Amino acid sequence: MQPRYIAIKSLILDAIEAGHMKPGDQVPSENQLAQQHGVSRMTARRALSEMVDEGILLRSQGLGTFVSDHRPMSSMLEIKSIRDEIEHRGHRYANRIVLLEARRADHNIATHLAVNEGDEVFRSVIVHCENDLPVQYEDRWVNPHWAPEYLQSDFHAQTANYYLNLVAPLTQADHSVEAVIADGEIADALQIQTTEPCLKVTRRTYSSIHSPQQAKASGQSHSPASKEGKKQGVVSHAVLYHPGSRYRLGGHLDFQK
Repeated sequence: MQPRYIAIKSLILDAIEAGHMKPGDQVPSENQLAQQHGVSRMTARRALSEMVDEGILLRSQGLGTFVSDHRPMSSMLEIKSIRDEIEHRGHRYANRIVLLEARRADHNIATHLAVNEGDEVFRSVIVHCENDLPVQYEDRWVNPHWAPEYLQSDFHAQTANYYLNLVAPLTQADHSVEAVIADGEIADALQIQTTEPCLKVTRRTYSSIHSPQQAKASGQSHSPASKEGKKQGVVSHAVLYHPGSRYRLGGHLDFQK
């Protein structure tokens, strides 16, 4: 059974998505939510506070809490698993694996992954869904040196991002965001028109840490003294497409900390 604060979040999100609550509408107060759902004020406060942090609601001092925007928001300041984002909102996650294969790196991919042209690399294409609606098309290339068992992983049970961070913990990342019009194949996978703009996030991740699982799979030592284990390298290069009408990027900055 899910926690009560998540149930409250889900009800508010359902009301927003159904159009019963629109941007600018005031949501019930903590006291009202506590009475309506038979929970403590602290539980109601947590539900509202998390939705404010996620950018779905906007709190105005002395006035109340209001619907900010109907689109879920992903942070630009940290890298999270798309599954974690969706389930944190109290929604249902599912995915569809379009492609999972080994390929020879062409010049472009070799440059992105810092490998030699013609080296074997791995590629996955996965469509991630929130309540059965596609919200992300993930096209990812992976360096086998850091994740030799990537193709054997069950990506229905765990996302590629989660798995890679498990076997080659993230130490650095480069990413960029731009607005694009998706091609026909991507638009079909996201169930949108080819005229709808998408948010395209290009991300390259690095690691200098070999986990015990990765070291065992590659036959290398994972002790702190391992020179190879300390080498910085590119783990993956991913291009993520999100329908602009269903997704947004943002975050909260606190310069006082």
